[in-house]
Amino acid sequence: MGSYRNTRNRVLLSLFLLVFLEVISPSVSSELYVVYMGSKGSDDPDEIFRANHQMLTAVHKGSDEEARASHVYSYRHGFRGFAAKLSEEQASEVAKMPGVISVFPNKRRTLHTTHSWDFMGLIGEETMEIPGYSTKNQVNVIIGFIDTGIWPESPSFSDVNMPPVPTGWKGHCQSGEAFNSSTCNRKVIGARYYLNGYAAEEELGNTVSFKSPRDSSGHGSHTASTAAGRYVNNMNYKGLASGGARGGAQKARIAVYKTCWSSGCYDADLLAAFDDAIRDGVHIMSVSLGPDAPQGDYFSDAISVGSFHAVSHGIVVVASVGNEGSSGSATNLAPWMITVAASSTDREFISDIILGNRAHFSGESLSLLKVNTLTKIISASEAYGGYFTPYQSSYCLDSSLNITKVRGNVLVCLHAGSSAESKLAKSAVVKEAGGVGMVLIDETDRDVAIPFVIPAAIVGKKIGHRILTYINNTSNPTSRILSARTVFGFQAAPRVTQFSSKGPSILTPEILKPDVTAPGLNILAAWSPATNKVKFNVLSGTSMACPHVTGIVALIKAVHPSWSPSAIKSAIMTTATVLDKHRKPITSGPDGRRANAFDLGSGFLNPRKVLDPGLIYDAAPTDYKAFLCSIGYDEQSVHLITGDNSTCNQSFATASELNYPSLTVPNLRKSISITRTVTNVGRPRSIYKSVVFTPTGINVTVIPKRLIFNRYGQKINFTINFKVTAPSKDYVFGSLSWRSNKSRVTTPLVVRVARSRSGSGLMI
Repeated sequence: MGSYRNTRNRVLLSLFLLVFLEVISPSVSSELYVVYMGSKGSDDPDEIFRANHQMLTAVHKGSDEEARASHVYSYRHGFRGFAAKLSEEQASEVAKMPGVISVFPNKRRTLHTTHSWDFMGLIGEETMEIPGYSTKNQVNVIIGFIDTGIWPESPSFSDVNMPPVPTGWKGHCQSGEAFNSSTCNRKVIGARYYLNGYAAEEELGNTVSFKSPRDSSGHGSHTASTAAGRYVNNMNYKGLASGGARGGAQKARIAVYKTCWSSGCYDADLLAAFDDAIRDGVHIMSVSLGPDAPQGDYFSDAISVGSFHAVSHGIVVVASVGNEGSSGSATNLAPWMITVAASSTDREFISDIILGNRAHFSGESLSLLKVNTLTKIISASEAYGGYFTPYQSSYCLDSSLNITKVRGNVLVCLHAGSSAESKLAKSAVVKEAGGVGMVLIDETDRDVAIPFVIPAAIVGKKIGHRILTYINNTSNPTSRILSARTVFGFQAAPRVTQFSSKGPSILTPEILKPDVTAPGLNILAAWSPATNKVKFNVLSGTSMACPHVTGIVALIKAVHPSWSPSAIKSAIMTTATVLDKHRKPITSGPDGRRANAFDLGSGFLNPRKVLDPGLIYDAAPTDYKAFLCSIGYDEQSVHLITGDNSTCNQSFATASELNYPSLTVPNLRKSISITRTVTNVGRPRSIYKSVVFTPTGINVTVIPKRLIFNRYGQKINFTINFKVTAPSKDYVFGSLSWRSNKSRVTTPLVVRVARSRSGSGLMI
């Protein structure tokens, strides 16, 4: 009887607790949402905080306690909004409140994972000067890096002989695990970390290393040193690529905003970092991360939101385009940021493959291990094991190989996709099965060097086919694989990498993305010894390309501190080149096709030209307002976003009319005229003549054909007329170049003829 009574009481207690928890915990099914409310205007940050709390109290039916518990961040310095844990119904309720522009889930963003400066023409050890200009003022330029943190003890971040921190700096050095306020120095002048958005979505457990600005993954240290690292005498990766190396602006200051952890970077944390960086006083923000394609609406995307308000405060934002590689996969599409694609330099890391018939091939690798003697080589499809088919085993999947067949042999494996991690994992699979070496056939990303755990190298399909043919037609096929070595001039360079995401923009096709390309293949820079116990590492990705542009932005800012973000972007884009080092058109992809504007934007970054572009395409805040109106934002939304009395009376007829340094017309119907404005930042008295390379099937005329300037800062309008003559089914490419005795100011022209409404043909 007592047992029954006890059981009955336990059941009643359990039911009571369930009901009790249901009553007091309405947010059990809650998620973290970002509530974006536009410009902060002149509102006091404390007043914004109180207003945010009032909104949360309202959705929690007047409960002050639940409002506080749901609050995660308040954004109140660079823009207005908050992040809070809300149910779907509560999020919908907040979205209807006055002043709210958008409410979106706390989405995860991913990281877009040196001789390169010599390759681009900035030759010199510690000076990094551009001939004819002094960039010494870079000591007053502050770059904010939103990334995985920093390893401040790296020699790349030494503050030896650096002057005191600039007086305008308002940031601070946040203490945390293995990091205290004295860890910063006159080089790394600020460091913060953001974990709340990540913690709301992920189990922390053992996945978070260093709850502080300290870098446990290496990515943040790599990007910061690429853009602004000090000169290091003998930087190398295990002896490869040995030599002096430095960042683009090695005297610029670094401010760290650690938002990215083991599995990614979350919107709530990213916006908190942007908000703080705007208040802290950075001049440039470098963002080597982004959303997965396809990207969402501008003001439901943390990077687009944060960068809009950063640019509104005069901060230049540089971001990577992404690593998905396919057409239309470009991200970070907002016109107010500089979006960077990845290309190669002339340096590669090569392992030699020598077959028993004395055939000799080369493949990419960072492995210093080697197969010294001729060893049997087999196709992985011959070594299938367990329930796996020969086809599955040919990709050297985990547990797919028969140990008896693999032991002591070199394996030929196939690879699909672009994940560097999976390539590395394949070498571990082969090693675990007893293999002593690997040849990996990968057509798409065969140029990306990988630090394999066994002797191994990556080859393309043609070489792979020849190796497999040798294996299939030889009774006892053998091979050797030698250690990786550094070579120069092995292939034409630069060339756009296959993994670099491509245009057109799926969000606003009138805006060309990417804007420019820079080195992002096999880049050597600083690293976190917490990972792999090395101080320097070689990485590939648009993450590596982005800080190359960031470094050049810092040099421009040092020489032209009053230039707007759009002026700096224009200088970079209009001076870029579409020719490689042999003066031939830059190529893209494994097939070596001629690159177009969707691959490389305006072209390859040209640091020696950017400080004197001649003319610039500038854009004021009013231009971005008109752009937003042209793509469908109403006056009320624009007013909230900008914080002023904006109207859509000055809206563009089409987004193509934004005064951008490239010109894209994605739906040309018969003809269109677009006006652009250029500002003279070159010689006061100068004459420019137009030179047009017309897109196929399009007649292009420019009025006037000559621009005559009489003073510095003078603005002149011109009109570009497009007319369909022989329509093609896809995009076609050309360029407009304004040429003087000294300068060439080049703008890509991208056109697609609109289809007829019936869908039966093209509009002509």
